[in-house]
Amino acid sequence: MATKLADAQNLLSELISRYASRVDYLMIRLEEAEGTDILLRGDKVETLSEGISIGGQIRACYKGGWGLSSFNQLATITDRIEEAIAAARMVGEEETILAPIHPVQAICKLPLTGTDPRKIPLVQKKQLCDFYRELLKSVDGRITTTSVRYADSAQKVIIATSEGTLIEQSWVDMEMRFAATARNGETVQTGRETTGSRKAFEDLMGLEEQVKGAATRAISALSLPSVKGNTYTVVIDPILTGLFVHEAFGHLSEADMAYENPDILEVMTLGRRFGCDELQIFDGAAPPGHRGSYFYDDEGTPATTTQLIKDGVLVGRLHSRETAGKLEEAPTGNARCLNYHYAPIVRMTNTWIERGNTSVEDLFSEIKEGVYARNWLGGMTNGEMFTFSAGEAWMIRNGKICEPVKDVTLSGNVFQTLADIEGIGNDFYWDESGGCGKGGQNGLPVGCGGPSLRIRDVVVGGEVEVA
Repeated sequence: MATKLADAQNLLSELISRYASRVDYLMIRLEEAEGTDILLRGDKVETLSEGISIGGQIRACYKGGWGLSSFNQLATITDRIEEAIAAARMVGEEETILAPIHPVQAICKLPLTGTDPRKIPLVQKKQLCDFYRELLKSVDGRITTTSVRYADSAQKVIIATSEGTLIEQSWVDMEMRFAATARNGETVQTGRETTGSRKAFEDLMGLEEQVKGAATRAISALSLPSVKGNTYTVVIDPILTGLFVHEAFGHLSEADMAYENPDILEVMTLGRRFGCDELQIFDGAAPPGHRGSYFYDDEGTPATTTQLIKDGVLVGRLHSRETAGKLEEAPTGNARCLNYHYAPIVRMTNTWIERGNTSVEDLFSEIKEGVYARNWLGGMTNGEMFTFSAGEAWMIRNGKICEPVKDVTLSGNVFQTLADIEGIGNDFYWDESGGCGKGGQNGLPVGCGGPSLRIRDVVVGGEVEVA
């Protein structure tokens, strides 16, 4: 496959020119990817691989109907174009509505600040995983199971459209996941940590304290009392805030979900108040240096920063060109696909709650009995309902952090929970460990951020499905 814009330009331009008149919109995407995947489970190596993937996809739209065809042999590209066009013309029966964007011709590369993982030998990556595995095991003899996952990928994508856009974009992504399970008789507890980066291989080194923390939490939880199920005022740390704003609120802000579900569209009415005046929520790929950052989305729309909630009021949502056109709103650059096998759909990028004005210490003040929850262990969402489990937690008594507890799950309705936020901390943390799933496209890198929050009337207790 041609890997430079100059090499691909003539081919793509000629194909677009030849076929564009048969449909309302035509896009050709070429992709080259290479990566490493390592999984150590206990003392076994379950995965140890390096791979290169080359392929592409054709997207055609005719009278509102879409056709998609993917390929991994460039020699078949004309057949795939014919297939995509035939499919679009077969199902199209209305009107093609795409929010307008300016055609762009550009070469973009997300910069690394340190070592490219492609320059690190596989044996060195495996040694790093071995080191972290031994570190997990060394914490305590009651650690019975460990897992260490390493993954890196480098992608180069070329997009050409019938509107004149021609973009080459490339980036590198890295991620590590750690888990330790401890057992004492019938009692079993698990601790987890995850980290990621689009900056440097060095970001995956020096994680000793973080890795040991996962095992230490699992051991400590063996002897902790379970929290007494009840409704409490809860203080959550920035990591749980990031998880909450992404999972519980962010997906509801994706306009394809709203457009396809009239009930959600009615609830997510622009101008509706969801929280206090201090509440500000954003999503955007424009802020540099995060795992959800890029220059253009997979439709060639420039990255933006979209304010979703301003002063507690819903003011925006996330769009592809089609959802923006159908809802008569501006495109936001949130059409993303995992790779060439999938069509772009509306996805979050970096999602965060802006820091507030309350000191973290003051968030605990005057709480007679509550719960302080940090980090995440697992969870699930179902529409506007959510349940998350905390990685560690303590009781709050008379404004002070007291005894640790386990089995802390936080449940509720996202809209009611937003309304119940009564304190927004002046701290802030970016969590770069996210891998988002939607529509079968799992593991798409995202960033999440936020401050500590104080939330009243949170249902605490019960068991949760571990992710």
